[in-house]
Amino acid sequence: MTAARELFPNAPEPFIDLSTGINPYAYPLPELPQELFARLPDEAALRRLAEAAARAYGAPSRDHVVCAPGTQLLLPLVTGLVPPGRAAILGPTYAEHRRAAALARHGAVEVDSVDQLRDARLAVIVNPNNPDGRILPRSAVLDLADALNRHGGLLVVDEAFADVLPAELSVADATARPNLVVLRSFGKFFGLAGLRLGFALTAPELARRLRALLGPWAVPGPALHIGAIALADEQWKAAARARIVKAAQRVDALLERAGLELIGGALLYRLTRSQDAAGLFTHLGQSGILVRRFTHEPSWLRWGLPKDEAQWQRLRATLESWRR
Repeated sequence: MTAARELFPNAPEPFIDLSTGINPYAYPLPELPQELFARLPDEAALRRLAEAAARAYGAPSRDHVVCAPGTQLLLPLVTGLVPPGRAAILGPTYAEHRRAAALARHGAVEVDSVDQLRDARLAVIVNPNNPDGRILPRSAVLDLADALNRHGGLLVVDEAFADVLPAELSVADATARPNLVVLRSFGKFFGLAGLRLGFALTAPELARRLRALLGPWAVPGPALHIGAIALADEQWKAAARARIVKAAQRVDALLERAGLELIGGALLYRLTRSQDAAGLFTHLGQSGILVRRFTHEPSWLRWGLPKDEAQWQRLRATLESWRR
């Protein structure tokens, strides 16, 4: 929040950060044994986490799971699994995918249709997409993977926000295919982004290559421990999904009441369009509320979910004062 305070130095504290797509209702941390901090990460704990991730995400087995300290670190490793060539990213989406592809010496471009991905050496889809929430049907994703495989192309499907969608939309169970990598983020849905934990789900041969690139002890012991417990907690996950759905509906109602046009989003974030988005961004910031703006689409704002009633009431009051 340092940048927000510099931008709005006179804003009331505490700041409300709605600029992320992170679940504000975080998983309750279990008690951690002291030895997790005193020794190197345990190989058996890594296997337990991989098994828990395979079950949670629907991968065929733990052999298809690569555990990593966040998907951010995985991106340049995954894009380097194929020789340099044309990399096509279905946009508009994260800038990080294009940056990672460029680091792997691909000629990276953002495209606006699936057909433009078919002849790429590396194709990237974010599903559901950030920031607009676009969802490609499972059948279309698998058809694209097959088309790419015919000429040695690799498909990367970033499912960072898929935890709040029906499981059947994921292609994690199809990672026996030799040219498919599915990325899953732990921190967004579980609200523990600072834990730095993420997964690549892929064919065992690609998984072995990624593990070799990561090297030993890539994931800290506390993350191994917390991740395995949280991924197996079906009761908490079901309750979290229901709570997120209700919160997204409540945000939508506030935004529509303020006269904003809802144009998309996944459940952890909503996307609006307004001709006065710049003015609203400033009004919110001066009131101590930070949302996400976009230089390439200045009429867009992306909204996360408030975490408690005090934040809800501040957001409501700030939107009402902007309308006046």
